[in-house]
Amino acid sequence: MQPKELVTQFIAAIQDQRFDEAKLLLAEDGFEYVGPNMRFLNRDDMLAYQFGMAAIQKDLVLRQLSEDGEHVFAILDYRTHFEPIGDVRLAVWFRVHEGRIQVVEAFYNAAVVENMLGGNLPTAG
Repeated sequence: MQPKELVTQFIAAIQDQRFDEAKLLLAEDGFEYVGPNMRFLNRDDMLAYQFGMAAIQKDLVLRQLSEDGEHVFAILDYRTHFEPIGDVRLAVWFRVHEGRIQVVEAFYNAAVVENMLGGNLPTAG
């Protein structure tokens, strides 16, 4: 499977809250997620966080997806049920290695997420 196809399946699984399916697309060893206000060094921790956010997720809209070798870049709108904050625009860089997503780096307005969570952000394990 090409990196772009793999990332498309991952985004669709997160959108539909099929976290077990999403997990299978992530590397078991050496996985890393980096965002502006959190970091996870294994896929289980990152997906547990995503599961916790599922209650406020209204939709995840893929606006743009491009591929450059093993690198895939996505622009997404994370639409929420949390009206005081609204939606969050995300730019996400994925690095695919040996048929799995190895690295996810997300760029977004960290203040919006911190306000949603009341300043209680998870720490890397």
